[in-house]
Parts: sequence; structure tokens; C-alpha cells
Amino acid sequence: MSLHSRYHHGDLRAALLQHAEAALRTVGADGLSLRQLARDTGVSHAAPSRHFRDKQALLDALAVTGLERLGACFEQAVTTGPITTRLQTFARAYLRFALDNPELLPLMFARRHSSTDTGIQAAADRAFAIPIAMIAEGQAAGEIVPGDPKRLGVTALAAVQGLATFVGSGYTADYDAEQLLDDLVRHMTLGLLPRS
Repeated sequence: MSLHSRYHHGDLRAALLQHAEAALRTVGADGLSLRQLARDTGVSHAAPSRHFRDKQALLDALAVTGLERLGACFEQAVTTGPITTRLQTFARAYLRFALDNPELLPLMFARRHSSTDTGIQAAADRAFAIPIAMIAEGQAAGEIVPGDPKRLGVTALAAVQGLATFVGSGYTADYDAEQLLDDLVRHMTLGLLPRS
């Protein structure tokens, strides 16, 4: 099978992203190179430019891919029950994703993306619509304080992101990550409960 037929109809783009994500784990975003990516994928050095105009476009595409996978994790975490249980389920899904993708996560939230690429914001909006909707449902049921659901969601996810950074760096090695997550969700939930 020739390389041309192997990568016909967009397969090359998927292969490039797959190789780029693997390289991201070993060399980081700064070490990624379109030329090396072409060698790793077994195509001419000009082939990646048909899909990514430059390295930044490749990084942007990796960010979109990561956000789409995060959204899929959130979709799988959708559950019913008390808001505390639901928050815990989402927090666990986010923590698992963050720990499994330590190099990809910072790239997903980097502000150095191409200003012309709206795909990143759209992918983020789709992913975070799920936990934001959960917060809005909790508000409608009187289980969560009133306020902008997106703002409350950003605050909650930032707390889980911070915990993921600590756990991933080994800073919390003396503690069980699951217990820390339980503590975080309990404190977070207390802060989200309606005031009497």
C-alpha cells in the first residue's frame, strides 16, 4: 500500500495528530517539529503543511482534539442523584483526564492560540456546556447558590485543575489523590450550597 493511498481522504491529518500527541508527551510543545513529525509519520517533509500551515496550527488542532476528548469524558460522567454525587463524578472524570494528559492539558488552555482559530473556543464551549448545565439544574432544584452557572463552573473546574496539577507534580505524594478529591468536592459543594 502506498503512502498516498494509506493517507487518502484525511487519514494523514489524523495520523499527524496522533504522532504529534505522542511526541508532545516526550518533547513537549516547544520540541514539536513539523519536519520531525513528517519523518515520524513516513511522509515528505512538505506533507504536513497541507493540513497545518505552521506549528501553531498543529498546536491549535491538538488543543481542539483534547477539548473534544474532555467533552466525551464529561458526557460519560453524566449521572443523576444529589448534586454532591454528581459534582464528585464530574470532578473525578476531570481529574482522571488531567492526570492522563499532563502535557495536553496546558496546551488546551494556553492563550497563545491563533487568534483566527475559532475551533478552540467552540470545542471548549461544547465540553464545558455539560458541567455548566449540571450547575444550572442544581440551581433550578435549589441545591446550588444563585449566580451565573458558567462563572460557578469555571471556579469549580479551576479548583479541580489545581488539584490535578498538584497531584501530577507529585507535590501531594503523601496523600491519597482520591481522598484529596473527596475533600475538594466536599468543600466546593459547601461553598455552592444555598445560604440559609
